[in-house]
Order: sequence, then C-alpha cells, then structure tokens
Amino acid sequence: MAVRRTVDPAKTRAAVAVLAEWLRDESAPAPSRTELADAVRATARTLAAVAPGAAVEVRVPPFVAVQCIPGPRHTRGTPPNVVETDPRTWLLLATGLVTVAEAAAVGTLTLSGARAVDIASALPLVALPD
Repeated sequence: MAVRRTVDPAKTRAAVAVLAEWLRDESAPAPSRTELADAVRATARTLAAVAPGAAVEVRVPPFVAVQCIPGPRHTRGTPPNVVETDPRTWLLLATGLVTVAEAAAVGTLTLSGARAVDIASALPLVALPD
C-alpha cells in the first residue's frame, strides 16, 4: 500500500509561489526541475488530502501519481478513472489559471473514465500570490 504523506499548506503555497511568474507567463524563465517537482508533488498530495479516496488516479509524469475522490477503490491493473497531464498544466489547474474543461478541450489534460472529471470539484487548490 502506498504511503500517504502529510501535506503542509504553507510549504505547498511556498512551492507554488516560486513558480508564479512562469505560470502566468510561459515566456518567463523556466523553473528548475527541483522547483517544478516540489510544486507538482505538493499540489497533487494536497488534492489527495482534500478529496481523499481511490476512485480516480491523477498522474503528472514524471513526478507524481495520487489516488483521490471517494468511490470504488481500484487495486490492480489499469485504473478505470485516470487523469493525466504535464507538470505545467497541472499547476495551472491547481492554481485555477485553467479549468479542467479548458485543459481537456485543448488536449493538455487527458480524462479517462466516467469519474475522472470529478477532480474539477476539488480545484483550484492554491492561490497564486499577487
């Protein structure tokens, strides 16, 4: 069984704040891999904490995969409900700069299974600083 890590809201906000300029403006200097990984992992784990469950698997390769959303538990093989995206799109979703519908419409977010869209009800997770 996977270990559930505790989430520190202050650390999550700090990790995302480091990337605020880049999230608002893709032409801004890209963050380091470590900064990006920290923010992606913190926000994904926050999602798992605020919407606990195992009905949907959220994948943000290469950094993290979490299970969330109450409902039937998945234990073997390919999960029936999967959300997958790249790190930048995930952080745009987590901060509310993009919605699930918008990201899915442009193809940067893949929703597989009837329950995958349920993550929309738990987003955004953190606000960007002004």
